[in-house]
Amino acid sequence: MERPENPTCAELFLTFAKASATGFGGVLPFARRMIVEEKRWLSEEEFADLFAFCQFIPGANVVNLAICIGARYRGPMGAIAGALGMLVPPMLVILLLGAFYVQFGDLPLAKGVMRGLGAAAAGLVVSVALRLGLTFRAKASYLFAALAFGAIALWRIPLITMLAVLAPASIGWQWVVRRK
Repeated sequence: MERPENPTCAELFLTFAKASATGFGGVLPFARRMIVEEKRWLSEEEFADLFAFCQFIPGANVVNLAICIGARYRGPMGAIAGALGMLVPPMLVILLLGAFYVQFGDLPLAKGVMRGLGAAAAGLVVSVALRLGLTFRAKASYLFAALAFGAIALWRIPLITMLAVLAPASIGWQWVVRRK
């Protein structure tokens, strides 16, 4: 895959602003498509690895991703441009929706819209998880993903406990597999 020139801070800002503005309720699918398919800033595998890292550090995963990509290409100013691109458009939308909700939130139509948006966001998250799953080559990766899902969604194990157990186990597994 031929890489384009390093993006400018303005391009970083505008790309992440577009992703955050179009991805209401689920920015990750839009950000992945722009970063991997359109801009070709990262390969599918690099994206999966970087996003996995961004899930372990504090903060919103996609904002962390924008900061990491911005820093990779333009240093601290790129990190700021990526973060602002991810944060400014949704902040403006939230302010407008908040004002709308204060005025009309009790109406049945407004409640229905909010339920529909929640369902759409959940579908987007599942679609990205499935697409990221295609980048895994080892069947054990699916096992660890299933265990993480079961630990949190089914058995209600706290996230920090699940991470404390499964993160070292999956890292250890990959270490053993790659040594062979």
